[in-house]
Amino acid sequence: MSTKQEDIDVSVWRGDPHSGNYENFKVPAQESQTILDVISWIQQNQDATLSYRFACRVGMCGSCAMMVNGIPRWTCRTHLNKVLNGNKLVVAPLRNLPVIKDLVTDMDPFFDKWIAAEGLHHPSKTRLDPIEEIEPKSIGRVEIDTGIECINCSICYAACDTVTNNSDYLGPAALQRAWTVYNDVKDADKQTVLDAVSGDGGCLNCHSQGSCSVHCPNDLNPMNAIAGLKRATVASLFSRKG
Repeated sequence: MSTKQEDIDVSVWRGDPHSGNYENFKVPAQESQTILDVISWIQQNQDATLSYRFACRVGMCGSCAMMVNGIPRWTCRTHLNKVLNGNKLVVAPLRNLPVIKDLVTDMDPFFDKWIAAEGLHHPSKTRLDPIEEIEPKSIGRVEIDTGIECINCSICYAACDTVTNNSDYLGPAALQRAWTVYNDVKDADKQTVLDAVSGDGGCLNCHSQGSCSVHCPNDLNPMNAIAGLKRATVASLFSRKG
């Protein structure tokens, strides 16, 4: 980017669940400027009513995720000079989630699907039992380690075309969480997990396009987890018939 200060043409989605449109702003370009810096500048200097969500600003919480020029991204870690299209920038709320206002989306459907996928621990012991030691290099533990860095930013959910076309689909993050639970030797109800992810909105709906893995800011691979669930659900089906 040139050292000479220039104005960036920024289109920002404004609206509520019932209506909305893009509004245009002129934002001065700065050195090492992030998309979140741009949105914050608009809110602080041009329109105090602009609503958006953020917290940590360092890529730890995931709450600042938005659509940037049509691609879901963490806005706090995305630098303007990497995504600017000419001198234009388009920022919108995350796809596949209901809009509350402007750039703020309702995350309830995303987290409700974690529960629907049984992405929660089913304890096999009580707090009075001794803690079970787990071999860090065991197959199950290795599988779990590939997915536990998910910070629930829902970028994979916004990137998923299957979610767009099937609102019942559980989505990459929920299925990846279910896969980590399924591989946990301390979990007492693996069949419940498989039953949850094999229904109408489950893992078999995945078209394996890989957008979830391509766009994950933490370089996770939900598609690999979904493939694992597909194998496990089919194996479970045959074992029951046998």
